[in-house]
Amino acid sequence: MRNQISSLKRPASQFTFGSITLAVVTLSCLYLHAHFAATAFAYLLVVLLFSLMGSFIASSALCIVAIAALAYYFAPPAFSLRIDDPQDLPVVVAFFIASIVGAHLIGKLRQEREAARVVAAKLQRSAADLEDRERRWRAIFEHNPAMYFMVDEAGTVLNVNTLGATQLGYARAELIGRSVQEVFLEEDRAFVRECVRTCLEDVGQTRTWDVQKVRKDGSVLWVRENAKAMLWANEQPIILIACEDITERRRTKLALQRSEAHLAQAQELSHTGSFSWNPTTGEAFWSKETFRIFQLDPQTVPPGPQLVVERTHPDDRASVREIIDRAMRDPSDFEHEYRLLLPDGSVKHIHAQARATRTASGDIEFVGAATDVTAARRAEQQLRRSEAYLAEAQHLSHTGSWSWDVYRQDFIYRSAEVDRLFGFSPQEPISIEIIRSRIHPEDLPRLQEVQRQAIEHEEERFEYDFRILLPDGGIRRIHSVAHVVIGSDGNVSELIGTHMDVTEQHAARERLENTLAALRESEQRFRDYAETASDWLWETGPDHQVTHLSEHTSAVGILATGLMGLLRWDIACDVEEEPEKWRRHRATLEAHLPFRDLVYRTVNRTGSPIYVRTSGKPFFDGKGNFLGYRGVSTDITATIRADQAEQELRKAQAELAHVTRVTTLGELTTSIAHEINQPLAAIISNADACLGWMGREAPNLSAARSSVEWIIEDAIRASEVIRRVRALAKKGEIEMVPLDINEVVKDVIALVTRELVSHRVTLRTELAAALPTILGDRIQLQQVIINLVMNGIEAMDAVTDRTRELLIQSSKDDLGHVQIAVTDCGVGIAENDADRVLDPFFTTKSSGLGMGLSICRSIVEAHGGRLSMVHKDGPGATFQFALPLHKEAVS
Repeated sequence: MRNQISSLKRPASQFTFGSITLAVVTLSCLYLHAHFAATAFAYLLVVLLFSLMGSFIASSALCIVAIAALAYYFAPPAFSLRIDDPQDLPVVVAFFIASIVGAHLIGKLRQEREAARVVAAKLQRSAADLEDRERRWRAIFEHNPAMYFMVDEAGTVLNVNTLGATQLGYARAELIGRSVQEVFLEEDRAFVRECVRTCLEDVGQTRTWDVQKVRKDGSVLWVRENAKAMLWANEQPIILIACEDITERRRTKLALQRSEAHLAQAQELSHTGSFSWNPTTGEAFWSKETFRIFQLDPQTVPPGPQLVVERTHPDDRASVREIIDRAMRDPSDFEHEYRLLLPDGSVKHIHAQARATRTASGDIEFVGAATDVTAARRAEQQLRRSEAYLAEAQHLSHTGSWSWDVYRQDFIYRSAEVDRLFGFSPQEPISIEIIRSRIHPEDLPRLQEVQRQAIEHEEERFEYDFRILLPDGGIRRIHSVAHVVIGSDGNVSELIGTHMDVTEQHAARERLENTLAALRESEQRFRDYAETASDWLWETGPDHQVTHLSEHTSAVGILATGLMGLLRWDIACDVEEEPEKWRRHRATLEAHLPFRDLVYRTVNRTGSPIYVRTSGKPFFDGKGNFLGYRGVSTDITATIRADQAEQELRKAQAELAHVTRVTTLGELTTSIAHEINQPLAAIISNADACLGWMGREAPNLSAARSSVEWIIEDAIRASEVIRRVRALAKKGEIEMVPLDINEVVKDVIALVTRELVSHRVTLRTELAAALPTILGDRIQLQQVIINLVMNGIEAMDAVTDRTRELLIQSSKDDLGHVQIAVTDCGVGIAENDADRVLDPFFTTKSSGLGMGLSICRSIVEAHGGRLSMVHKDGPGATFQFALPLHKEAVS
C-alpha cells in the first residue's frame, strides 16, 4: 500500500504543480494578451517541463488541461470550449501531439535515464560487492587455517596463501611459479601427478587424498588435500587445492592404531580378551582375542551370553547361567571361573571379570575381560604335583627344607618333613622354643655359633651337624646345608637351607669304619697266615716267566732257588711224563684263562721231589692289556703221599674183602653145590624123560619139548648160580652202577637159601616196593648182605627154644636213603661189645678174625652210607646200613 501511495504521490504533485503553473501562465498570457500560438507554446513548455517529473499520465492530464484552457480562454469564442477558428485547430492538434509526444519522449528518456541510473547504481553496488567479496575471499584465502594452493594443469603454483607457504617454511613468492611437485617426497610425486591428472579429467569434482609434504627444512608433515579443478576466465583449467595439516591426527591415528595393535598383541600374549554386554539391549562386543579363546569366527557368529553358555563345559553350565541371570537381575560387578569344552574335545579354563558401568543413555553395560588361565591351571596342577613329589621325596629321603628370618629369629617357612625330623606332626603348631628344646643341649650353642658366623661373614654356603632328642629317648642325627640371602638393605636377611636325617648314614659310617678296621685286622691276619703258611703267592709276566714269589718260600726252603725268570714247565719235573697235561695248561695260559688245581712235580731246595698244586688267574691293565698271571701254590707232597697210602690201603682192603668173599664162598660151598646139584639133577631127570617120550613107538614130541624146555630153564638157573659165585670170587675193579637194592637182596637169598635150610632158619623178607635206585658195586653190596645174613644164621645156632627167624627189610629212612636191615633172634650183642662190634679184629666168635663187619663198614662208607647196629627189644640183633640215592633218581 505504501508503495502504491508513493507511486501516486509523484503524478499528483506533477499534475498539481503543473496545473498551478498553467494557471499562472494563463493569467500571464491573459494579462499580456498573448497570441494563441504563443500561449500554446507556453503551455507546451509547461507540460514538457513537468513531464520531466516522470508521469506520463500527469503530463497527459496537464496537456488536456492546457488544451481546455486554450480553447476556453484564447480561442474564439472566448470562454467557450469550442474552437471556431480553423487556424487554431491545427495549433491545438499540434499542441496536443507535441505535448503528448514530448511528454512521452521526455518520460521515456526519463525512464531510460532512471534505468541507466539504476543500472549504474546496481553496477556500482555490484562492483562494491565484488570488491567486498574479493576482500572477504582473500581474507578467507589468507587467513583460513587451511593451506591453499592454486596450480595450473602443468602443476605450477599460481598462488598460495600465506599459511600454506608458512607451513612449508617458504615465503609466498618462493613458491609461486615453482612446480608443486617440489614440496612432495620423491616417492610420492608419481602419486601426486596421478591425483592432479584425475582432477583435470573430471573438472568440478572434488578429490581428496592424504599425502606427505616436505618442508623447506626437510621435515615432513602429513596433509589431507581436497582438490578441485575449475576453468579459469580464459577457459584454462586450474586446480585449487586445500590442504589440511593432519600430522597430529595422523600421529594420533597411528598412535591409536599402534595402541590398538599393542592392546591386541597384549591380549593375545596374555590370553585375555575383552567384552561388553548390555543386558537391556542385548548388544555385545567381543574382542578378537575373545573370539580366539572361544575358537569362534567373528565374521559368522554374533557374540552374546548364550554363546558363552553353549561353549561352557556341561559341568559348569549351571553356574555360568546363574551368573548371567544374576547379572540381569542385579547389575553389579561379577567375577567367576569356568571351563570351555571346545569342538576338538579340549578343555580351557576361563577366568572372567566384569564391571557394571552406566552408558550415556543410562543403560547398564558390563565391561570385562575373559582370560584363558588354562596354562596357569595346568601349571598349578603341575606345581601341586611337583610339591607333592617334593614332599614325598623329602619324606622318602628324610630331608626337610626351611627358611629362617634373621630379624625375627623365627622360621619363615619349613616343610612338613622338618617337623617330622623333630618328631612333631606337620599340622601341630610348634613354637621356636619347643623346636629348640628338641636339639641336643651340647649341639645347640655350636649350631647358633655357626649360624652367627655365617651371617657375620655372609657365607654363601655353610654346613653343620646336630642331634635331635626324640620323645622316645632316641637320637636323630641331622646334617644341615644352608646359605645366606642378602636383603635390599645389603644385610643378611634370611637363611635358606635343608635338614637331612643322616642317622642311618652315621650308623652305616660307624659300621663301615668298624668293618674297615676289621678288614685291616683281617688283612694283617691273612698276611700273617700267608707268610707262615705252606702256601705261597706267585706272579708271572706276559711271557709267563716268574716275576714274584712270596718271601717266606725261600726262607723256609719250600722251593729251589733261582726260580725267578723261569717258566713253570721249566720248573716242573713231570713234563715228559705227562705231556698232555702240560699241553692243556699252556693252551689255557695262551688263551689268558684262569686255571685251578694244576698239580705238578718239582724239587725243593734240598733236591727232594715235592708235589705242588697251583691255581692262577690272568690280570690286565685298565685298557685290557694282558699283564700276566697271579696265583697261589701249595706244597701237597704230604697230601699226595697220603693219597698214595690211602690207595694202597684201599687196595689192601679190596684184597681183604676179596679174601673174605672167597672165604664166605668156601663157607657156602655146600649150599652152592646144592644149588647147582638141584638143577643138574633136574636136567638129568628131564633128559631121561625126554628120551622116554622120544623112544615110544609114537614119540610124544610135545612132552619131549616140555622136558627140553625144563632142561634149558634148569641149565640157566645153574648157570646163574655159577655166574653169581664167579662174580663173588672174581677179583675185579669196583664198578659203580645204578642198582635196585631189592634185586641185590634177592641175589643174596638165592646163594644163602641152602644155608638157611641147613640151619633150620626161617627167612622172612619185607622189601619195600618201588624203592629208588642207588649207585653202588653189586658184588660188594652182596658181600655186605651175605656177611650180615651169615652172622645172623650163626647167632641163632644156639637157639633151641624158639623159631629161628631171620628178617631182611628194605625201606627208606627219615633222610630218604635206602636202608637194608637184617634182624635175627639169636644171642644178640652184649652191651659192652656194642661199641666195638664194628671195629677191626673184634669178634665174639671163637674162630673168627673179626674183620667181617669191619670190611662191611668200609664198603658201606665207600658207598657214602653208614653201617650200624640197632638195639632191639627181645633177643637177637639188628644190623642195618643206609645208602644215598643215585643222583639221577633224585632228580
